[in-house]
Amino acid sequence: MSGNGDAGADHMVCDDESRHVVADPAPRSTTVLGGDEPIAAARDLVRAFLAEVQTAHGLSVSPRTVGTALLVVSELVTNAYKYAPGPCLLDLRVPEGVVEISVWDSEPTLPVVHPWDPGRVGQHGLEIVKSVSRSFDVRRESAGKRVTVTLDLGEPAARLD
Repeated sequence: MSGNGDAGADHMVCDDESRHVVADPAPRSTTVLGGDEPIAAARDLVRAFLAEVQTAHGLSVSPRTVGTALLVVSELVTNAYKYAPGPCLLDLRVPEGVVEISVWDSEPTLPVVHPWDPGRVGQHGLEIVKSVSRSFDVRRESAGKRVTVTLDLGEPAARLD
């Protein structure tokens, strides 16, 4: 797993001009995905990251959250590889009681979450991701776009909207 993560006290870091800044103490992993099996690799990274969150950082992660995180990352990475050229970036964080999953890709066109339609075949991935997530955000960046989802670490209440 690449990235950093330390649930201890805030760290003092100096920027290029020797100013002190406070580093984010939340567990974090950032990985560039590529190769033959990026979706499987992304799921493996999520499993390893959440296991580390539990063992190294002492945070409780429910089995439901692990399963939901695996579903979310599968959908987001699948879309990144289906619609964008090149690799994608998977960023995992655990700030303030949530799991934050962020996937960046090089395609600047924002995805569309279609309205519910039981007769539609396919294109339900983002609809599902949005329905199981605490928050769902899509942003265009200077290069490409980023989709960010948060999930509760513990058992979330059912969302009936």
